[in-house]
Amino acid sequence: MSYEVKSLNEECGIFGVWGHPDASRLTYFGLHSLQHRGQEGAGIVSNDNGKLNGHRDLGLLSEVFKEDRIIEELKGAAAVGHVRYATAGNGSVDNIQPFLFKFYDGSVGLAHNGNLTNAKSLRKSLEKDGAIFHSNSDTEILMHLIRRSKQTTFIEQLKESLRQVKGGFAYLLMTETAMIAALDPNAFRPLALGKMKNGAYVVASETCALEVSGAAFIRDVEPGEVIIIDDQGYRIEKYTEDTQHAICSMEFIYFARPDSNIAGVNVHTARKNMGKILAEEAPVEADMVVGVPNSSLSAASGYAEASGIPYEMGLVKNQYIARTFIQPTQELREQGVRMKLSAVRGVVEGKRVIMVDDSIVRGTTSRRIVQLLKEAGAKEVHVRIASPPLKYPCFYGIDIQTRKELIAANHSIEEIQELITADSLSFLSEEGLINAIGLNYDAPYTGLCMAYFNGDYPTPLYDYEETYLASLETENER
Repeated sequence: MSYEVKSLNEECGIFGVWGHPDASRLTYFGLHSLQHRGQEGAGIVSNDNGKLNGHRDLGLLSEVFKEDRIIEELKGAAAVGHVRYATAGNGSVDNIQPFLFKFYDGSVGLAHNGNLTNAKSLRKSLEKDGAIFHSNSDTEILMHLIRRSKQTTFIEQLKESLRQVKGGFAYLLMTETAMIAALDPNAFRPLALGKMKNGAYVVASETCALEVSGAAFIRDVEPGEVIIIDDQGYRIEKYTEDTQHAICSMEFIYFARPDSNIAGVNVHTARKNMGKILAEEAPVEADMVVGVPNSSLSAASGYAEASGIPYEMGLVKNQYIARTFIQPTQELREQGVRMKLSAVRGVVEGKRVIMVDDSIVRGTTSRRIVQLLKEAGAKEVHVRIASPPLKYPCFYGIDIQTRKELIAANHSIEEIQELITADSLSFLSEEGLINAIGLNYDAPYTGLCMAYFNGDYPTPLYDYEETYLASLETENER
């Protein structure tokens, strides 16, 4: 990801399969292709003829399941899995998913990608009613709501509960008799359904995981939908008609793998279009275009193609260093940049370089990369960002929730240019981003959540409203 050191952390990744004789191993492979969405912890819950078993732990997938016997013990023809980055809750093993709940009348596995905006008030209300929580993750709330529902079937209990939770969520549930996928009314997080040649059904956060498992894409899970998969096949039901597509634009810009498709749009193609439009909006005389590995490479190739300026490999990434945005301090994250990126002196020395990156969060990473290029002898470094300035926090699953963390919320473009020591700096316009992705949905959101750039949130902020407004007032006073 684009240079995977900025403190912009993906939500999580979920994967599930129903009807495969080696479901847990297939889930491992599927989660491996979603590892970029979370490196803090991983888990799998399997279903062996109605008996649910699980294993979860902190660390990368390969560390959590390093012993083959662990997968072998998770027997059964169905499984759900999760890779985690903490958006709500801390990094203890109690918060690693999927959660496995064992009740007197059955067991349920639950995995969640996203963030609930009314989790705090729901939890407070549930605890007042006597609920006992085993984690401080917002995921557990859904199960408490289900168990308190007076509806007669599990699906109706689930639907009623989904109408109570707000924010961004893609849920994957495993019961003793079915696997169930559910998506929030805005489809903030992507979720896709596929089918394997042997008839097994697969659900995954990104279509790249369907490819890895050999499943053919059937359809995206749509806003407000519940898809129930069992031995009879799958059926689609709605828990609400009050829906409006507002897919997270950061999925296209940064989070998703380039070989994934979201809402029918290929991520690489969208990023390349961002680069092309950026070249039209912000041209500059230079000798070469250089992309910041990895998620900016598509945009950089688009910029080079549209501008006619050669694309060169001026930055090289060490693929074998752990992703540094997990590091707890800014100093360690910056050290990670030096370990992970090298400027190629033989390519950039004496040249005017256009450095294309996908976003600027705090600015410290951008500054370090500009300095790397200049230390390698680049005569000029012109920074071009293939997204608009990131000015507003996200409350739907990305872990930036105050404006003080965002350099563009507190500085003008000219000031940012000076802070990162660039010779020039330009960002893609909001209109350019929308056109580059090209979703064919109606206004006001053109199918995208653009709140990071303009503060236009598609839903009420619930628990975050007061904090968010207070942060705006503080800035106005400044």
